[in-house]
Amino acid sequence: MDEFMQAALDEARLGLAEGGIPIGSVLVHQGKIIGRGHNRRVQKGSTTLHGEMDALENAGRQTAQVYRECTIYTTLSPCPMCSGAILLYGIPKVVIGENQTFLGDEAHLCSRGVELELVNSSECVELMTQFIRDKPELWNEDIGEP
Repeated sequence: MDEFMQAALDEARLGLAEGGIPIGSVLVHQGKIIGRGHNRRVQKGSTTLHGEMDALENAGRQTAQVYRECTIYTTLSPCPMCSGAILLYGIPKVVIGENQTFLGDEAHLCSRGVELELVNSSECVELMTQFIRDKPELWNEDIGEP
């Protein structure tokens, strides 16, 4: 696992330790992390603070050119909301830890020319599998399921 996916996984574990949903993300520009975050919907009482959204928020305002030179790493396949943000800011590449426990809007990202790289990390799969088993109601809330 490369250093950036490891950083995203560290963020996911931090989120779990805080009582939240274990999904982490980092935004990388020219080989440097400029934003990191994790799903903080529970911790902040937020409707939108998924891991990717938190990483983007923590990167602060950037120019369109910076986003177009970034790669976003996420431990889990990005949902439609996070995929929309990726498209809005023109982030050209997404590195995904796993998509076995949840398949996000990858087809839409691909159709819009975003490069996807799937890591298939057993650590990411294990983390989400255990969380979904332990807290199915919280997981369903996060993905908008009844």
